[in-house]
Amino acid sequence: MNDEKGWLERGPSKGTFWLMAALALAVMGFLLWEEHRVHLLGALPWVILLACPLMHVFMHGGHGGHGGHDNHKGGRDE
Repeated sequence: MNDEKGWLERGPSKGTFWLMAALALAVMGFLLWEEHRVHLLGALPWVILLACPLMHVFMHGGHGGHGGHDNHKGGRDE
């Protein structure tokens, strides 16, 4: 069987598409980093400060809420 489509009529393969997309994203990321490095590094302390309340909200959710502190004796009341 002879492939009658020319090389211009064939679409790119899936791997080629993702390779080109990754390459374009890498170039865009590099250019954004080079242009806005000072702004991003200047905001880093604020990002760390903002991460503290978010970590408190999302990571301490399993402590049982605002109930009494009677469970310190070891037993669990159910």
